[in-house]
Amino acid sequence: MNIKLHTPKSLKMGSGMSSGKQFLLSILATTVSIALTFGTAAIIDGNKKSQQKHEIVMMVMYDMYNSLKSAEQADSMIYRSMDIQRQIAEDTTRFATKRMELIQALPKMEYTDITERIFSSSIESINTVGNVLFTENVAKFYQTRKDYKEVIQDTIYQEVVRDMSFNNLKSAIEFDYVVYAYISSSILQDMQQLYAQCKKMMDITDEEIEAYRKERMQMEEEMSKEQKNGNSVKEKAMKYQKRIDAATEKLHLDKESE
Repeated sequence: MNIKLHTPKSLKMGSGMSSGKQFLLSILATTVSIALTFGTAAIIDGNKKSQQKHEIVMMVMYDMYNSLKSAEQADSMIYRSMDIQRQIAEDTTRFATKRMELIQALPKMEYTDITERIFSSSIESINTVGNVLFTENVAKFYQTRKDYKEVIQDTIYQEVVRDMSFNNLKSAIEFDYVVYAYISSSILQDMQQLYAQCKKMMDITDEEIEAYRKERMQMEEEMSKEQKNGNSVKEKAMKYQKRIDAATEKLHLDKESE
């Protein structure tokens, strides 16, 4: 008597469900793995872009900060010059000694346009920052900075040289610093407002700028030391070369005497 064993339908169905679950779990695991891989890459890429954005913004803000401080210093020199004019007017015998102070107090706006050129000419930098209003404000600030140098520093210097304004008592006292003081304060106020707006737009604090300034100063000091070391090596080499040249010259003289 042959007995056939039959697998119950319920077990067959269970087996099918088990395989289905395994298949679904396999798909789910693959999906999660892909999601984690691309998600992690996206996070890393996002962090990298965020860091790049911060570095670009800090570079620009530091440049604006230095330019603003330079303009403020130039503005203060105008009022310093007016005070010297007052002292001369009150005691004309002091003109000879105060004349040199007037020349030394000429307002000077110092800056380089390296950061401006890097930022303005790089579409990638502008896109990384991703703030159109910030980019516009930075462009306005740089234009205002240029205006300050041309309208205040360059014009005053040209007028002093052209008219020899400080060569005699009358022209020194009557030099019209009042007009320049008004224009200087007006342009300086525009620069201060643009700077403050840029800080607010990018959520940058004074503490962050100060920390970045110290970091940059340290880097510049280290570069300066390296340059000095390089110069000392060059000087040392030149000293040896001079001794070699002297010895060679003497050698030629000795040969000629023979």
